[in-house]
Amino acid sequence: MKAILIDDEELALNYLEHQLLHIGDFEIVGKYTDPMIGKREIEKNEIDIVFLDIQIPKLNGIELAEQLLEVKPQLQIVFVTAYERYAIKAFELNALDYVLKPVGKQRLQNTMKRIQSRMEEHTTFSLQKSENLQMSMFQQVMIVDGGQEIPLRWRTAKVQQLFLYLVQHRGTSVNKTAIIELLWPELEPEKAYHQLYTAIYHIRKTLAPFSKYFQLSNTSEGYKVRLEQTILDVDQFERFFRSDLSLSGETIGEYEQAIALCKGDYLQEHHYIWAESERQRLQLQWVQTAVKMVDWYYANDEWDKAIKLCLDICQRYPLEEEAYFYLMKIFADMGRHSSVHKQYDQLTSVLWNELQEQPNPAITEWYHLWKQKNKE
Repeated sequence: MKAILIDDEELALNYLEHQLLHIGDFEIVGKYTDPMIGKREIEKNEIDIVFLDIQIPKLNGIELAEQLLEVKPQLQIVFVTAYERYAIKAFELNALDYVLKPVGKQRLQNTMKRIQSRMEEHTTFSLQKSENLQMSMFQQVMIVDGGQEIPLRWRTAKVQQLFLYLVQHRGTSVNKTAIIELLWPELEPEKAYHQLYTAIYHIRKTLAPFSKYFQLSNTSEGYKVRLEQTILDVDQFERFFRSDLSLSGETIGEYEQAIALCKGDYLQEHHYIWAESERQRLQLQWVQTAVKMVDWYYANDEWDKAIKLCLDICQRYPLEEEAYFYLMKIFADMGRHSSVHKQYDQLTSVLWNELQEQPNPAITEWYHLWKQKNKE
């Protein structure tokens, strides 16, 4: 296993090299007290593992680690720290591989067993080599390759949230300060940046098998995620919505496929405040598309499809008055009088319970005229 060691203390480097050579299976490619020189050598050479001091001059060790993973996603990194034992809990909570100075042989052997096991898992894990990966963000976040769901195991909820936040802003650089204010507003700047670098590090480790599809890059002020050869359900739906395709018998199938993409709300399982405006924007687009389809079904006497879609709208968004109104008109045309009353009563009840409001005057006027006409 080819290794590079980085530590600003020459004695610590020599001692670590001595211990590694004693446990065997290591080729020490280089030792560096200057982290930037070490970084360049790692980028130039085929390296399997890096032993990296956390406290190095010029650059935070974890920040350097995530920069290395940007260009070498499969690189294994072990952090070396002189922190007192009481402070090690922070490393364990963040699930970092670390060894404590002076580096003990037993601890080093245990760490290497974990890393070798992880490398074997990466070797056995392989995608189906599909031309495109599929990712859904409606209802449940899911990645699918060749029809098979690929689970992503995130170290912490914050790491997952940061990944999804970057995906929401895909193709755009997100400022580090904005991320910290969003996820760690209560922490002092130094601790907050430490958490940020650790989270980015874990995102890179999780995405390593998918580096062809998810590209996470450093920018001058922050981070940017780009999706390559990845079909995102949100993008598919938005492209259709923006196309403003004329609705007809020839195109109704495309409309049905488009709204079927939206199996639920955007990031439905996650109650992120930052996702709410996007969620509402996509809800509006879906409702507009669905109501347009209901109108076409109704005009073309496809009442069963109109009823089914209206009921779906009402279940998802109970305050959408148009769906109830279409149901009332369809049931009136079908002679199902009790169903007309039921829909009007449900609409009246939900509006009053949620908003303390009455139905749209046009709906109420239609309902009263219908009752008079049918002597209800």
